[in-house]
Amino acid sequence: MAQPLVKKDDDRDDEADYHPFLGIEKGAVLQEARVFNDPQLDARRCSQVITKLLYLLNQGESFTKIEATEVFFAVTKLFQSRDIGLRRMVYLMIKELSPSADEVQIGTDISYIASNIKVIIVTSSLMKDMNSKTDMYRANAIRVLCRITDGTLLTQIERYLKQAIVDKNPVVASAALVSGIHLLQTNPEIVKRWSNEVQEAVQSRAALVQFHALALLHQIRQNDRLAVSKLVTSLTRGTVRSPLAQCLLIRYTSQVIRESGGNTQTGDRPFYDYLESCLRHKAEMVIFEAAKAITELSGVTNRELTPAITVLQLFLSSSKPVLRFAAVRTLNKVAMTHPMAVTNCNIDMESLISDPNRSIATLAITTLLKTGNESSVDRLMKQITNFMSDIADEFKIVVVEAIRSLCLKFPLKYRSLMNFLSNILREEGGFEYKKAIVDSIVILISDIPDAKESGLLHLCEFIEDCEFTYLSTQILHFLGIEGPKTSDPSKYIRYIYNRVHLENATVRASAVSTLAKFGALVDSLKPRIFILLRRCLFDSDDEVRDRATLYLNTLGGDGSVVETDNDVKDFLFGSLDVPLVNLETSLKNYEPSEEPFDINSVPKEIKSQPLAEKKAPGKKQPGLGASPSGPASTVDAYDKLLSSIPEFSNFGRLFKSSPPVELTEAETEYAVNVVKHIFDSHVVFQYNCTNTIPEQLLENVTVVVDASEAEDFSEVASKPLRSLPYDTPGQTFVAFEKPEGVPAVGKFSNMLRFIVKEVDPSTGEAEEDGVEDEYQLEDLEVVAADYMLKVPVSNFRNAWESMDPESEQVDEYGLGPRESLTEAVSAVINLLGMQPCEMDYYSGHDYGKGSEVVPNNSRSHTCLLSGVYIGNVKLLVRLSFGMDSSREVAMKLAVRSDDVNVSSAIHDIVASG
Repeated sequence: MAQPLVKKDDDRDDEADYHPFLGIEKGAVLQEARVFNDPQLDARRCSQVITKLLYLLNQGESFTKIEATEVFFAVTKLFQSRDIGLRRMVYLMIKELSPSADEVQIGTDISYIASNIKVIIVTSSLMKDMNSKTDMYRANAIRVLCRITDGTLLTQIERYLKQAIVDKNPVVASAALVSGIHLLQTNPEIVKRWSNEVQEAVQSRAALVQFHALALLHQIRQNDRLAVSKLVTSLTRGTVRSPLAQCLLIRYTSQVIRESGGNTQTGDRPFYDYLESCLRHKAEMVIFEAAKAITELSGVTNRELTPAITVLQLFLSSSKPVLRFAAVRTLNKVAMTHPMAVTNCNIDMESLISDPNRSIATLAITTLLKTGNESSVDRLMKQITNFMSDIADEFKIVVVEAIRSLCLKFPLKYRSLMNFLSNILREEGGFEYKKAIVDSIVILISDIPDAKESGLLHLCEFIEDCEFTYLSTQILHFLGIEGPKTSDPSKYIRYIYNRVHLENATVRASAVSTLAKFGALVDSLKPRIFILLRRCLFDSDDEVRDRATLYLNTLGGDGSVVETDNDVKDFLFGSLDVPLVNLETSLKNYEPSEEPFDINSVPKEIKSQPLAEKKAPGKKQPGLGASPSGPASTVDAYDKLLSSIPEFSNFGRLFKSSPPVELTEAETEYAVNVVKHIFDSHVVFQYNCTNTIPEQLLENVTVVVDASEAEDFSEVASKPLRSLPYDTPGQTFVAFEKPEGVPAVGKFSNMLRFIVKEVDPSTGEAEEDGVEDEYQLEDLEVVAADYMLKVPVSNFRNAWESMDPESEQVDEYGLGPRESLTEAVSAVINLLGMQPCEMDYYSGHDYGKGSEVVPNNSRSHTCLLSGVYIGNVKLLVRLSFGMDSSREVAMKLAVRSDDVNVSSAIHDIVASG
């Protein structure tokens, strides 16, 4: 009796692998397509053949001209059949082989189909069906005809389409409306004439007709904000019955609220009241859409959130998984900005941790971690432990990030949270998952001092069995930074030296560098470190040997216990003061000679490309003209140009040159831009001019500068441009004196003056007599950022700690209401003109990313900046931003520099900015 049951199961397995189109070939299907020509059509067999053809087309099969033509004509013969199922398949086939279809899938060469004969055959048959008494024919014919039609044919059938929009049959009306939505992309002017019919269709009792009509009417009016507002106002009074249309109307209402400046705290707010009334709708999709819209309103208050949170809380206990998922996902987003508003749902969400749907369980856990209090942490950790093994890595990463945020919120709970992270770190998982855990541990170590010892040991145990080279090297690097600062640095040496024996060359080289850091920073460990480094001299990899040799010779290979010189520490482990890209360029241009390479000659300012490459090829740049050859550094080129002009030769070394600032609009008769050259006690404006009129020659070209709004500046020199022929760039200069080392700011008005001489087009010679003329240019400003060089540091924390703490000045500022933290961060960076530094392991947060990047929905952020102030004063800035529920932004500014006066100057700039 058991044998037949086994056989039945085997058959079921075979059926599971069955594919109806397995092994299908184009040639065989084309042979089968001959049944379309039979006098007695077999509707079922023809439908099967069309299905196979459609499968081939959608799989990207390429048909030849002859094959496609034969199939097309054969399919058109099927219009004689009255079988409704076959007719629907014919419509699908015509859409694929249509003369004007936009998305044909039969290869690259199908232009042969667009012949007048085929257009006539198809359109005449479809026109006949469109006026048929069979509603199914009419609806499908409208869809296909609108898909293949062009503007000329559309005007001929427009009357029929208008009638179809208000047809009593909802299938026909929906077909016409959906076709209108597609046609709006190609023939908007024609579709916009259907507004009256579409407006009538919006009042239809058929749910889909009302839904499609509302979608089309909104698209017709979407570029007219007032018209959309009127549409929403009229429809929110209760004329929409379809739940689908109601969801659309809720979205349009939210859009109108956003564009009108958000919901105000006082006064009549009919749009918000409409959203709140939808929370009492009988359709679940409408209730959820309204709740979601309310939670996403800008500046929404806790009082306004309460009704939406209440209905979402009811959905959490729904028997439908889709409602539970939608509710918990929405609450998860709300918890990022209004965690206290979600706390009432915590009990319901705790029951979802055991939900069979792992996506729901993950969202429930992450939401609880965002909204939970300190007393609930241990209970949550116990529930999560059993849960982690059942979910995929991408969900695990979300949970890990939530745990990290919770630990930073409740630092006293670091032991239980750190133990949890270390336990899951030992389990199986992919690179991104392990990287998220390591990042979290590193950030906790950086932000919670008490967690350093245990956290470093957890990382040491992880690299004993780590299969990812990247993570091993990053952890070793972090150990070299934090390990020597612990109470017992020697306990980490064993873990580090094990890597020299058991890992690949990349990890071994990183381990050698980490050992050297311990030797340089912990004098008592030097003899033991030197023994280990000498053993590394016999490594099989040259990089490992070279590093060991460098560190032994630099730190002192005799093994004596002496304090390591600070210059040696800076040389080996300090950050470079020059950008790597500039260093690489300078090294490539360095020619071996008796003089050694001087790192001080490397430009410190980052330039994306030289000035001469700013414009498109073939178009002359009104700038340096024939700039001197040499290294690809704009600053060097400008320095050589200015020093060659006697009037400016005694100004000293050029500190900075700004990017060109346009002073004229595009396509004007004269193109002028200006470059600001900053010296210690002077500012030189270089006006790059281009004459765009072929019949004119300009002579004695100067720029008259009015500095009445720049009190700290006084004009000391100028250099006019003798001649400015057509399309030949030239420069004129004006120099101003300012207080030395002071970031003087001001606004300058500019007037271009010149003598115009007419040029004979036939001979190209200019007339002797000219006419004086002038041309008003845009105003120019010198701002505080002009006195700052963008110079990055590779290791912000080391650079910060190496500066004198006495030079640090800290203050707090209110930045007022802002749309987002991103806007506030960008405004401060632009004001100071400094270089954003990357987050790293020891700066916390998202290491490896630029600190100017603010995570989505973040209410706080830290930004790190570096630069060189005029006078070659290095300085570092740490900005801490916070945003409250009313979108008011507060900022804490900490500055360290080589000169305490510069630290004060930065605060003055921010205070006055």
